[in-house]
Amino acid sequence: MSKDSVPALERIKQIAVPVRDVKEAARFYRDTLGLTHLFDAPPALSFFDCGGVRLMLTGPEAQGKDGEEQHPVLFYDVSDIKKAHAKIKSSGATSIEEPHVIARMSGREIWISSVSDGQGNVVSLMSDVAEA
Repeated sequence: MSKDSVPALERIKQIAVPVRDVKEAARFYRDTLGLTHLFDAPPALSFFDCGGVRLMLTGPEAQGKDGEEQHPVLFYDVSDIKKAHAKIKSSGATSIEEPHVIARMSGREIWISSVSDGQGNVVSLMSDVAEA
């Protein structure tokens, strides 16, 4: 397979870490590790800056049906999420979530999608683009 046929994922934009208690975990990451708290979002998410990479703590209410079995998830920054997702799928990955908008803020759209790595882990893509 040629190198041009798959996207080069070069930058991690966000890491999701499942936690049992998002308030307790947020205190640890803020007060013990000294990370800058960015914002909280429902149902149980807390976001921090870690040198330009967002750390997203996900409490049980945000973890869905597989909460107890979840692993941390890396969100790779891509400029064209639809194209990158399609290329990864065409290379043999199983799609978990097709590209879709999860938030609109200040004239921007935040898109995510995800695939399985075949080892029980989720690999997610993220794109921050001007609102259409």
